[in-house]
Amino acid sequence: MGNNSNNTLIGILAGTAIGATLGILFAPDKGVNTRQRISDEALAAKDKFAEGAMAARDTIADKASHLADRASHLKDSFVDSVQAKKMTLDEKVEYIVSDASHKTEDVITTLESKLATLKEKNKKLQKS
Repeated sequence: MGNNSNNTLIGILAGTAIGATLGILFAPDKGVNTRQRISDEALAAKDKFAEGAMAARDTIADKASHLADRASHLKDSFVDSVQAKKMTLDEKVEYIVSDASHKTEDVITTLESKLATLKEKNKKLQKS
């Protein structure tokens, strides 16, 4: 129930109780009978109010349960999405590390080759 529905229900119950009480007070009857009717009407109004409160509580509990289920579903979806992106990120990092490792080997091989060439040129220069 919405807030307006609860307010309307309380207003109807309060109006009914007040109307019944005023009707009884102005009715021509003995004091004992009038007090008994007021007591009976008050108990009936209390019971109706309790029923309305229980119905509102049940509705709120159902909505809270639904929201909790929805929140749990959203959390699970979010966790799955984050894990999928993490795996994708892990795969990219692995690729970059692997690629860098191969390129490092290529650079080292090229540098060793150039170093060997420079050593040969240096030996020839030292002999002359």
